[in-house]
Amino acid sequence: MMHKILSIGELLLRFESVENSNTSSNNIFASYPGGSEANVAVALSALDIPVSYFTVIPDNSLAENAIDKIQDAGVDTSSILKKEGRLGLYFLQDPNGLTKGEVIYDRKYSSFYSVEEKEIDWNSIFGDCTWLHWTAITPALSDKWAHLMKQCLDEAKKRNLFISVDLNYRNKLWNYGKFPLEIMPDLVQSCDLIMGNIWASNKMLGTSITDELNRNTTKKEYFIYAQKVSKELFSIYPKCKHIANTFRFMDNSNHNLLYGTYHTPKGNWQSESLETNVLIDRIGSGDAFMSGLIFAICKEYSPQETIDFATGIGFKKLFIKGDFYQKNNITL
Repeated sequence: MMHKILSIGELLLRFESVENSNTSSNNIFASYPGGSEANVAVALSALDIPVSYFTVIPDNSLAENAIDKIQDAGVDTSSILKKEGRLGLYFLQDPNGLTKGEVIYDRKYSSFYSVEEKEIDWNSIFGDCTWLHWTAITPALSDKWAHLMKQCLDEAKKRNLFISVDLNYRNKLWNYGKFPLEIMPDLVQSCDLIMGNIWASNKMLGTSITDELNRNTTKKEYFIYAQKVSKELFSIYPKCKHIANTFRFMDNSNHNLLYGTYHTPKGNWQSESLETNVLIDRIGSGDAFMSGLIFAICKEYSPQETIDFATGIGFKKLFIKGDFYQKNNITL
């Protein structure tokens, strides 16, 4: 079946300091459009999967320039809503993208954050799409967006859409008085595909975890534990038929080790490990993995081919600057 994917979430603008040999201070910034859901949309388009992207943006040139880049990548942006406000931002203090506190968000009261339920036309947004992709970032923004995502998922179920979720855990965003475990389990009940990792699954869905798992845990041990978690998820979420996990380890700012696991009710598979000590940009690697996973399922790859392809796409993103996985950088 040929799918058209709808990816829904907030468009962001990323700023990061750029080293400049002419000055002693880092007061020069580069900017890149991004946001997990936009990243997935652009990567899917690069992989020649039809894709639509919905977000809410202000009517200004900063937002328009970002949308132009997404349109130029071949993504359908016709359902995007414009309203007063501003574009959400995030600041990357470490240009290598190590996720240990270097990301600062400035998203509150953006156009996306401030949208009202009455402004959203689900019929227009869904259009002819057959697959909905969303992430745990959206219900992390506010109680209102947790409610809107429930509406969105209910609408997707009415249309019999395939639904995928990325359990992106952003502890800095869950600050409106609700914990992920109060919100996410109900939303994930609608999903056919759950992607994330064993730690995010524990934080958001309450699955098992142990402090004994660490950097020295072997790949075989992680695979066994991932199978344990997948069994729990299949039991709790009977609609789900696909689960994938990334395992990413960063020993220093230039190092990245990545492998993935893939699970269905019929079996469990693990990719080879891909490792580099020279990389360009970590941001968007998980989104590229998600896109590779969606692509492989759409194309009905075998389970082993599916996890190998997703892991390979996630790894390739490490060598592309910016949040987006660009088509001219792809060698399949």
